[in-house]
Amino acid sequence: MRRRFTLPALTVAATAAALTVGVSPASAHGYISSPPSRQANCASGAVANCGDIIYEPQSVEAPKGSMQCNGGGSRFAVLNDNSKNWPAASVGQTVTFNWVLTARHSTSTWEYFIGNTLLASFNDGGAQPGATKSHSVSMRGFSGRQTLLARWNIADTAMAFYSCVDLNIGGGTTNPPTTPPTTPPTNPPTTPPTTPPASGTWRAGVAYSVGSVVTYNGRSYTCRQAHTSLAGWEPPNVPALWAAN
Repeated sequence: MRRRFTLPALTVAATAAALTVGVSPASAHGYISSPPSRQANCASGAVANCGDIIYEPQSVEAPKGSMQCNGGGSRFAVLNDNSKNWPAASVGQTVTFNWVLTARHSTSTWEYFIGNTLLASFNDGGAQPGATKSHSVSMRGFSGRQTLLARWNIADTAMAFYSCVDLNIGGGTTNPPTTPPTTPPTNPPTTPPTTPPASGTWRAGVAYSVGSVVTYNGRSYTCRQAHTSLAGWEPPNVPALWAAN
């Protein structure tokens, strides 16, 4: 007579759980949206042939301590490719870096480097950030074209998230000229614009600037924070990024 074997319920449950863990997708996290990081430029289409970072600019996660744009992991090596034509944002000696966070992890520190020089470190002491995070960072006398590395160090894991931002420091100025012009321009605008131009219907994968106006499901929204849009970040879902009009 054949014996019938029955797996204990606990074993079956454990096996099912293991299979579920094995196929579950990675969570989303965060990246610098402005000035545009390398992954933001890939996601917006400003830089072509970036691979799957186009769809996952927020997922550059690797162990803490790396000085590489992709964190030294096996994915997103394109972010380390300095031969690509990465656009450099023109900035002054103090730059505000804006993060968009899709998973708000408990945070130890945010670090900003140019080369091996630590420009700034912000200690959150394990606090959970909001949907966006901004830091104003002094460039410490650096000038010209530079690549800045930002690290978001998570408090309760050994991991960090990485963003590299290409900058042209001193390439632009917000200061008025020392000698203002004495004559008006030849053809001054007759009516200065009073509202930002409309940006059409909201779409994923678009780099929106502050003041951009979009429509979504028949309603108008104004961009509050510069970012590159992603599926799941529709205006009604992210009030930190969009204000309903």
